[in-house]
Amino acid sequence: MQTAALTPPKKPKRKMGKMARREELAFWLFILPWFIGFILFSGGPIVASMGISLTEYSILQPPRFIGLENYNLLFNDELFYRSVLNTVYYVGVSVPLGVTLAFLMAIALNQKLRGQTWFRTIFYLPSVVSGIAVALLWGWLLNPDFGLINYMLSLVGIQGPKWLYSTTWAMPSIILMSLWGVGGSMVVFLAGLQGIPEHLYEAAEL
Repeated sequence: MQTAALTPPKKPKRKMGKMARREELAFWLFILPWFIGFILFSGGPIVASMGISLTEYSILQPPRFIGLENYNLLFNDELFYRSVLNTVYYVGVSVPLGVTLAFLMAIALNQKLRGQTWFRTIFYLPSVVSGIAVALLWGWLLNPDFGLINYMLSLVGIQGPKWLYSTTWAMPSIILMSLWGVGGSMVVFLAGLQGIPEHLYEAAEL
């Protein structure tokens, strides 16, 4: 006796209702400005720069195709490898340090303390300050002649370094400045910590 394999009946495709179509249309309308901006200011320039990198380009003359010659010059340039090492150094130190600091700040501000709202505001406020204002402020703080940091060091008998003007201290100074906006990451961690149910903390204490 032969048995035939039973196949489940196919469910009929449901047509989208008016509400679903409106929601889909609203989705595309909301995402369209971002998509256009990405094409104009990110995707388009990336593709154009990749094409220009294969040419000898001058503003006064039309581009001339030279293949991979520019990349050959790049990979034979000592400054290129130095810039790669500087980038790895910056990312390898600033990212873990920033994430760790933001997480520790979030844990501290997640405790029930007096003036908790004020502390959260103070720690988050630097991340919304204008970049120009931040650059001017750090330029004053790290100034080797009349900067506040070197002045505070001179009070205890320490001669401060030249910071941004020193090959030794330039990268640590930039990493220090990158921690200025750690408040944004702190808010993300804090929101995650506050989303943990209270009974889980009570169970962990047992």
